[in-house]
Order: sequence, then structure tokens, then C-alpha cells
Amino acid sequence: MGKLKLPKTIKMVITDFDGVVTDNSVYISDDFSMTRRLNFKDIMAFSLLKKNNYKLGIISGEKNAAIETLANKFQVEEVHQNIRIKIDILKGIVEKYNLSEEEFLYIGDDVNDIECLEYAKYKITVPHAVEKVKSVKGIQITENSAGNGAFREVADCLIG
Repeated sequence: MGKLKLPKTIKMVITDFDGVVTDNSVYISDDFSMTRRLNFKDIMAFSLLKKNNYKLGIISGEKNAAIETLANKFQVEEVHQNIRIKIDILKGIVEKYNLSEEEFLYIGDDVNDIECLEYAKYKITVPHAVEKVKSVKGIQITENSAGNGAFREVADCLIG
């Protein structure tokens, strides 16, 4: 089942998007539009979490159609895009849903996620995350890489 250890008290999964749900790649077309590659394992994770009554949140430094598509398809409760300082958004979500530190987790992979990861009791990153993230005290690292089942690994751990 993987090596992640998460309690059954978790009610909400809050995640960064690029570098967690995607493989951190951006494809730029001739018309300068950007697209991302998503893995169906990770897309299914959104469905599984919703079917098991977890609330979902995405806090992304970028704005993109992939986030909009998933948010609409799976009724993601909290979607925040183009966010440079994520900690205020995370604290607002925790307050809005009256979550204790035992009831949410945060997933991130880069320096703009560090404050959120340090704030969360349950924190997860991916194998290719920057070293500063991997050195956050208490962080857990998925076995699967971003965009290749890392988000699904978290879902599978929670659902059992």
C-alpha cells in the first residue's frame, strides 16, 4: 500500500497542482497557449476522494484550464489560482471549514509551498521536489512521482 502514514481523522486534502498532480511539464503551442499532461490515476484520485466524502482544495501559483476542468468535474470545494503567497489562503480554508490540525493535509513540491507545509501537521511531497521542501520537518515523500500517481497514492492511503 505504500509508505505514507496518514490518520483516519483527515477530512480535507489541499494540494498544489503543478509538480504534484502534473509532472511539472508545460507544453507551449505555436499560439503560445500552454497545456499540461495529467495521468488518469491522479484524475481518478479526485473522484475517489469525493466518493469517500473528502473535501478538496487546490492552491496553485498558476492559472490553467486543467485545474478548471478538474474543479468543475469533481466539485472541488476550494480552487485558488495565480496565488503567490499560499499560506494566507491555506489558513483561510482551515478557518472556513473549522479544521483542526488532525483534519487536513497539504501537498506541495516547491519553495512557494514551504510555509503551507510547515503550517500543516500532515505534509506530503513528491520525490523530485526541491531539496528545501524535502527537508521540511515531518514531511512524507510519495513513492510515485508527480503526474504519475503521486496524488493517487495519497488518496489510496486515506481510503485504505
